[in-house]
Amino acid sequence: MLLHLSDLHFGTERDVCIEAIKQFCQQHRPEAVIVSGDLTQRARFKQFYACRQFLDALDLPYLVVPGNHDIPLYHVWNRFFSPFVRYQAFFGRLETTLETEHFYIVGMNSIRRRYHTRGHISLDQIHETYEKLNHAPANKIKLVVFHQPFYTFPNEHGDKDCPVLGKIALERWGETGLFGLLHGHLHKVAVHDLNQIFQLGFDHPILDIHAGTATSNRLRFGLTNSFNVISDNGKIEHYWFDESLGNFHTLK
Repeated sequence: MLLHLSDLHFGTERDVCIEAIKQFCQQHRPEAVIVSGDLTQRARFKQFYACRQFLDALDLPYLVVPGNHDIPLYHVWNRFFSPFVRYQAFFGRLETTLETEHFYIVGMNSIRRRYHTRGHISLDQIHETYEKLNHAPANKIKLVVFHQPFYTFPNEHGDKDCPVLGKIALERWGETGLFGLLHGHLHKVAVHDLNQIFQLGFDHPILDIHAGTATSNRLRFGLTNSFNVISDNGKIEHYWFDESLGNFHTLK
């Protein structure tokens, strides 16, 4: 199984959630941990440091991608001339690929310095990701990770943060048997079938898997902290933080 975290926002983190995630990983030992952006609140050195310490302490393989909070907001010079320098100092390349026993995961950078929140993907990124997915083992669940969604909730957020080329990407990646997309950004939990929503015509779903905020006190929509678990049979479960018990659990 995979543990899908998002919007950690170190700098606003809740220690009780951090400890609960550590306990979950010790108990269940996921194949890997995936973090779909917003590792920090303001892209500060100590926030990246704290995030790296947390992820290393899980003692599991992990893949991360940047979110819009992971480049400077107020330091305009750094934002335009070295937006990812701190992210890369702690996590290296902006786009990596991770293969586990049951999963093949491609990380994509959807953050651009000239946009505050909007996601962006290029034609080159679409092609490169297609090549990776197309050459991935056929028996593994294929996932792409980025920060912003390809689909947002009607009448709640609009599509202003969705990548313009999202449908083109899906039409291409769907040919490879793509299972789904992992992301966060909205701090809201949901699963949508993009194949049906965009009428792509494939004979299999392409799931848009939204994650809430796993560790931050920046909660929205009246929801508590949460994360997703993707099983090796494709089942998706949402785990919610229980304040009274101090741990994460599914709702039965």
